[in-house]
Amino acid sequence: MEFLDAVFNRRTTNGPFRPDPVSPEHQQLLIRAAAAAPSQFNSQPWRFVLIEDRTTIESVAAISGQSMTEVMGAGTFFDRYKKYFRFSQKEMDAARSGMLFDRLPALLRPFTSRAFTPSGQSLMNRLRVPQKLGEENRKLVAGSPLLIGVMLERGEYRPGELSGFYSVFSMGAAMENLWLTTVELGMGIQFVSFPMEAPHHWDRIVRMLQVPDELELMAVYRLGYLPERTHRPAIDWSSRERRRPSQFVFRETCTAPQQGWDDDVRPGSA
Repeated sequence: MEFLDAVFNRRTTNGPFRPDPVSPEHQQLLIRAAAAAPSQFNSQPWRFVLIEDRTTIESVAAISGQSMTEVMGAGTFFDRYKKYFRFSQKEMDAARSGMLFDRLPALLRPFTSRAFTPSGQSLMNRLRVPQKLGEENRKLVAGSPLLIGVMLERGEYRPGELSGFYSVFSMGAAMENLWLTTVELGMGIQFVSFPMEAPHHWDRIVRMLQVPDELELMAVYRLGYLPERTHRPAIDWSSRERRRPSQFVFRETCTAPQQGWDDDVRPGSA
């Protein structure tokens, strides 16, 4: 049951962390958990860089904020991801996927009905909404006690070949192990995504971290201890933000959706 608690309470942490440094013992435990993941032929293609230096973290934060400002100002973010945005519980209940923006920053609330129109984008830009959101993003990343960069060996990571798939699959397993471990340690974790939306800014982070040519920087995560008031919520076995099993599980062939699993079933209740 404790393991299931970790699985179901695994959440992205969108808020700030406590300022306490992540202890060396916990850092080691996180990496050991990641390294215990399976990989094709035991290739272990992952590499990690742990970042605690405040100057480096603040520089990554500045790049993240700048990236957010650029992609939000150009409208590419909304255009690329609009199919995932839900602005009401009714929309979320119907789709059971994507992100529910029921607690939007005050800056964005007036624009929900026009978020994907040229006029809405133009008005947001005139009001400098992208700059203000970028600054909030910068502060959030800058307040992280620890960043972890995840890399793959280029010898294994060859896009378009099976080894490329295997290495990404292995990295996903490693990061899932690490993510679940944060739950047990009272920590939070969040993908620092916006620099990847602007490749020229992502290249700045690659150079800053002195990533060698034989490695590919795949992702950067921010980690820290959760404030007491934001402990992980209790398990929501029937979350309205997840698809029902009948929507993504089939039985025997892909023509027969799984039946009977959509009800709220808890471990040990059968």
